[in-house]
Amino acid sequence: MTIPASAQELDARLPSQHEQDAANQLRQILAMQTAINPQPKLCFIGSQEPPAEIILTPGLSNMLMELLRHIGRGDAVTLVPVSQMLTTQQAADILNVSRPFLISLLEKGEMEFVRVGRHRRIAAEHLFAYKRQRDARRSSALAELAKLDGEHL
Repeated sequence: MTIPASAQELDARLPSQHEQDAANQLRQILAMQTAINPQPKLCFIGSQEPPAEIILTPGLSNMLMELLRHIGRGDAVTLVPVSQMLTTQQAADILNVSRPFLISLLEKGEMEFVRVGRHRRIAAEHLFAYKRQRDARRSSALAELAKLDGEHL
């Protein structure tokens, strides 16, 4: 069964069931092809143009499969280039915290930022570095709690 992918943008909304099904189907095909060949080829067949082939590197395959996994689960997805400068509201939304809390992190020096006039801007690469560190601290704390809980059994 072939499920056509919609050309409509997914920004600021959840994917439809049809889009989830298409993403899951494409992810399964890509996973099967990647298991056979670490650099699978995508072939695009148009109605009037000759077919076009694209070789996917392992990095592209992994990134594409991760994107398709989120869409297949029905998650809204936003791609942010690491070189992009983010507003405090955008950064707060990515971290899932309030804007005032994010500003307090910036003022404490937890994350690098620059001022543009009176506005603060955060480089996406700094935001994601902070997020990785925060997530690692959380995982470590959770592992420690699980260890302590196991000792009390």
